Amino acid sequence: MKKKVLVVDDSAFMRKLITEFLSSSEELEVVGTARNGEDALVKIKKLHPDVVTLDVEMPIMNGIDALKKIMIEYPLPVVMLSSTTKEGTEETVKAIQLGAVDFVAKPSGTISLDLHIIQEEIVRKVLSASGVSVAKLVDRQHSLASGPSRKFIEVEATTKGGNFQGQGDRASRFIDNKKKKIILIGTSTGGPRALQHVLTELPSNIQAPVLIVQHMPAGFTKSLATRLNSLCDVTVKEAAHGEQLENGTAYIAPGGFHMRIAETKESASVILSKDEDPRNGHRPSVDVLFESVSTIRDYNMIAVIMTGMGSDGARGLAKLKESGHVKVIAESQETCIVYGMPKAVVNANLADKVVNVEEIAQSIMNYMV
Repeated sequence: MKKKVLVVDDSAFMRKLITEFLSSSEELEVVGTARNGEDALVKIKKLHPDVVTLDVEMPIMNGIDALKKIMIEYPLPVVMLSSTTKEGTEETVKAIQLGAVDFVAKPSGTISLDLHIIQEEIVRKVLSASGVSVAKLVDRQHSLASGPSRKFIEVEATTKGGNFQGQGDRASRFIDNKKKKIILIGTSTGGPRALQHVLTELPSNIQAPVLIVQHMPAGFTKSLATRLNSLCDVTVKEAAHGEQLENGTAYIAPGGFHMRIAETKESASVILSKDEDPRNGHRPSVDVLFESVSTIRDYNMIAVIMTGMGSDGARGLAKLKESGHVKVIAESQETCIVYGMPKAVVNANLADKVVNVEEIAQSIMNYMV
């Protein structure tokens, strides 16, 4: 059975183009279109779509206000369409935090005559979103709305939470725990809200830097870092080429750049590059970050793989595991918006712990002692 889609955009041209793109898929059926947020709410009630594409910038009721009402009144998967302006990226990151499953960046502004460039991306992301559990969206949103609990930042001697997918809790301490530590996080679809769960529960004095690859285009990662920084005790910033890593700071790889870590005499530093081709279709790539860190010998690594499509990160983790100084935490299927990246890690038997997203911060802290 085809998944029913409602297309919402104030431009008749964009509605027509997006409808044509989605209708080219044998798995999707566009059951209606809407001109703005108010019209969308009426059409959702009438047509009962499985997924909605929602423009950010619209008159009468914009995409953000419409999304808020959708998630309260008719919760269902939403894919945002956004411009790459500063305002557009900020609003898109806000939309993801409010419950949107994913977003697509229009290549050239509000009315993109060259939208065909991202036709495949639109179809792929709408298809993926159509399979997302509404219950997970609602649960995740309620959890974030209540604010960070701070209940996981105390280090405990025992493991919290259950084990999943047959994965037991392997040795809970590093062999040489006196080494300095680096925390690595890789995520994609659903990642911004998962990152909020984890980063808001880490203490500002955590004795490790945090390196993050979140699959996002250029511009959006800066807005994500700014928003997360306003919510967290740790400092969150978009990584800059050549900067020295500092404990208590989370560095998000800029969209469009691969991020590597190079060891120096006193610390470690960020190396950014956009000359290299995307890996697994992504730049930044989780694999690229993990592989670079596998060559560093004076640190213990705590690597985390969270919600996302595909398998980016699994190959890099295999390299890290060869080094023998990494503990791997994978997000469980129970809380993943998309169980792709963690599933690849679990199936490859690379995870030391598999836990719900609410328990990841505690698991990180358990490995810190």
